[in-house]
Amino acid sequence: MANDQALKEVLKPYGVQPHFVEDFGKIQKVYTEKGTLAVKKIPAGTGVDFVRNVQHLFQSGYHRIVPIYPTLDGRYAVWQENDLYYVMPWLANEVKENHFERHQTLFRELARLHTLSSKDQKIGKEEREEHYETLNSRWEKEQNFLEEYIELCEKEWYMSPFQLTYCMYYADASQALRFARKKFDSWYEETKDSEKVRSVVVHGIISPEHFLYDDRGSGYFANFENTRIASPIHDILPFLSRTLKTYPKAYDECFDWLMTYCSHFSFRNEEKLLFLSYLAYPSGLISIVKKYHETPKEKRNEIKFLRKLQHHYWLLKNTEYIVMKWEEWEQRKKEAQQKAQEGASSS
Repeated sequence: MANDQALKEVLKPYGVQPHFVEDFGKIQKVYTEKGTLAVKKIPAGTGVDFVRNVQHLFQSGYHRIVPIYPTLDGRYAVWQENDLYYVMPWLANEVKENHFERHQTLFRELARLHTLSSKDQKIGKEEREEHYETLNSRWEKEQNFLEEYIELCEKEWYMSPFQLTYCMYYADASQALRFARKKFDSWYEETKDSEKVRSVVVHGIISPEHFLYDDRGSGYFANFENTRIASPIHDILPFLSRTLKTYPKAYDECFDWLMTYCSHFSFRNEEKLLFLSYLAYPSGLISIVKKYHETPKEKRNEIKFLRKLQHHYWLLKNTEYIVMKWEEWEQRKKEAQQKAQEGASSS
């Protein structure tokens, strides 16, 4: 982070003098005569979109963002030695909510952020078709690879521990892959003639660590450096990928957070199809199997590869649990709507 003299130079355009500084990695807690500030350093290349998207959110009426203070001449960041620095108030972040409630609040606010920044954008049919053809071709090659590799394993006189474990996992991986491709095909069939797609300002790194509380208990999003305009699923998918990457368990609380989000910002049908397709696809497991296959025997660390394969399989099973719960939820919703329609028509 900036040294004392560099920090003084950063804060000079704000008309502020630092009295005392505590270092927290990329963020410094700075005590000044105008209150306690957070000064954060970011790569210069991310600065323009970051400031533009935060301003767009404010203009859209979304204010649950840790405010970024402007300099005295109206700039929202200061250039210093090839980096950008921006200044915010330091939030106490003392929360009384438990783990589950904190995530519920986060997903409620994420839904509001997406709702207020949502708008339909034009997309060419050719662009959509190109995305479908490119990804479908890649997934087909990966499906063929999985099938060919299990045949290769089964021809071995003595399978390695990795190969033996892969053969045990193959059925689940293959099922997940086929499910993902089926949803992807359904998405394309439903949207191939559409020339619009819904976009929002996505935060980029949704996490409780990036959702801070002030001394009144109000929550605010921070760390918008990875923000961009994209489909709302691009906030949800990385969060799930990180959260579900652990030992196998029934992640009912994770599904409840998703339902909290969806109760305030409903996915359109095409978004659901794409979301389930991307979520279910076992990309991590395929990647580690490929890497093992391509690594010469004498350079393989069998235990390391085996551990990674097991972790990716756990992620696959945790993801499968969420996907199946989502499918059941959708089915119950359809049945309830059907009953309501039948009741309305008979009365």
